[in-house]
Amino acid sequence: MTTARYPFSAIVGHDELRLALLLTAVHPGIGGLLIRGEKGTAKSTVVRALSALLPTVSAVAGCRFSCDPETPDLLCPDGPHTVANGRDVRPAKLVELPVGATEDRVVGSLDLQRALNEGVSAYQPGLLAAAHRGVLYVDEVNLLADHLVDVLLDAAAMGRAHVERDGVSVSHAASFLLVGTMNPEEGELRPQLLDRFGLTVEVAASRDVETRAEVVRRRLSYEADPAGFAAGWRAHDAALADRIVAARSALPLVALPDRELRRIAGVCAAFEVDGMRADLVLARTALAHAAWRGAGAVAEEDIRVAAMLALPHRRRRDPFDEPALDREQLEDALRNSDYPPDDPPDKPPSGGAHPDASHSHGAHPPMETYQGVPGAGDPDMSRRGAGGAERPGGAFRPRVLVVPGVGSGAPGRRSAAQTSTGRMVRPARSEGSGLHLLGTLAAAAPHQHERGRRGPGLVVQPGDIRLAVRRGRESNLVLFAVDASGSMAARSRMSAVSGAVLSLLLDAYQRRDKVGLISFRGAGAQLVLPPTSAVDAAAARLRSLRTGGRTPLAAGLLCAGRVLAAERLRDPARRALLVVLTDGRATSGGMDGALAAAELLRRDGVASIVVDCECGPIRLGLPDRIAIAMGGGCVRLERLSADAVAGVVRAARGAA
Repeated sequence: MTTARYPFSAIVGHDELRLALLLTAVHPGIGGLLIRGEKGTAKSTVVRALSALLPTVSAVAGCRFSCDPETPDLLCPDGPHTVANGRDVRPAKLVELPVGATEDRVVGSLDLQRALNEGVSAYQPGLLAAAHRGVLYVDEVNLLADHLVDVLLDAAAMGRAHVERDGVSVSHAASFLLVGTMNPEEGELRPQLLDRFGLTVEVAASRDVETRAEVVRRRLSYEADPAGFAAGWRAHDAALADRIVAARSALPLVALPDRELRRIAGVCAAFEVDGMRADLVLARTALAHAAWRGAGAVAEEDIRVAAMLALPHRRRRDPFDEPALDREQLEDALRNSDYPPDDPPDKPPSGGAHPDASHSHGAHPPMETYQGVPGAGDPDMSRRGAGGAERPGGAFRPRVLVVPGVGSGAPGRRSAAQTSTGRMVRPARSEGSGLHLLGTLAAAAPHQHERGRRGPGLVVQPGDIRLAVRRGRESNLVLFAVDASGSMAARSRMSAVSGAVLSLLLDAYQRRDKVGLISFRGAGAQLVLPPTSAVDAAAARLRSLRTGGRTPLAAGLLCAGRVLAAERLRDPARRALLVVLTDGRATSGGMDGALAAAELLRRDGVASIVVDCECGPIRLGLPDRIAIAMGGGCVRLERLSADAVAGVVRAARGAA
């Protein structure tokens, strides 16, 4: 027996999230919703509950792509459709995309059975086809491979999926409500992908005792009698479903006055968002909100709500900044974009925007007039964190540090690896990902006569199957061991070290790495941040790093060895790169102890690099000795930039 879904109306709190979901249901063209929040905040429950509110779908009978009988897709692979096909009426589908899904599963692929047995090129639909006219839900979207996120967002934006692979060329309708959820503690989406989601909402558990008690009360009631609990809320859900249908019908009739369109443009300009996607999303969301409240035209209140949902994730200027929108700045932008109907900004006769409109009539005042926004109008913003705190050092573009050899870890952008995606290099019998069609056909072709082939088709046996070996890039674990001792504590030097680590963290963020941070000072070493995909957490810990005391270099290296050994057991496929930043002055434990610890790392096959932080006219060359003992490379701190010499990371023993 199927358990009844938790009712949408029974969700306690999360008003902004519920409104965002309802608006995207009214206007799927908004471009999807990203829900960010800590674990245990009912993100998945709310999304699954939404599908029950969506209108039923009438589809051509037997069509695998859910074509609308009234306006069938002329390019549908199952077409052409006629009245004789008949129709099926069914609820809107909720299709869930698992984190481990392959590209074939998402977009569809060659129907192998028909291709090999019948010799025809047939298409097997994927999840995008299944989600057409329904909801596509991606839990933990930040853990999904970037190329799959690109595919999803392209289809959501265009309303179509295009497949060009394995001899298949197919285009089919793929209009769906895309909803992704993520826990920021497990890593962020790249800014380029973040911008592709139309709206974003932050959710957190309420700290109000009565609210928390009501959440538990309703959940226990649901678990005791799912069907009875759902029945008690059925009327409320039915009212919401009717309101969605009414708002969808009214949406084409809602007007967007020129005055409000200018207000939208003014708000986006004031927040300095990149590109024009934000303006379009803001306009569509405002239209949907006006339709939802039953208005005939967009008003300021619709734009205010739309901005709070569409702009926070586009406001980030630094990948480590939290998505946020300052309400005071928003109110200023709304007011300053409110032109009297008879006194709009200067326009050229053609009706286009004046090239200097941003400076006319005070339409867009300087950013420094907006109070309460960290760094607004601040020329030193590049050196400040999200809260305006001084950021240590200055970030720069670092050199690409790679782990030698070819790995097989999670897809990323750092080291060479054999992956399920990427460039196909050769066929193989037992290793690889997906079918290598030409290799399989070439292996089977010489044996057709002896296998008694008569007529079309190809007789293929299991021994003929060849898999595709693909070469791409993997993400790695980058473990930083930072010397925070007294000899490193000089303000200028520690600032430079912190800036170097911050630069490498930015690089790790872009390359989808996991990172960890070890600090050694005084009497020993401390794992400041266990290996995590939340690279921004490492940046936050770096800014609060304490310095001073002796230099327990051996303890720092031994701590790194223990952390890496534990990570190898937890995630054997992910290769690691150890980056040690030190001046090499082992004043606690002695140089012999440090060299012995470095030798242990070499024996374990750890790929490593030592960043030489010595300064001054007299250099002892101690970091070089440590690097040689570890079997890694050494580079001076000031030569860590991308324009300096390359190839400093040597292959550790056994890494290839």
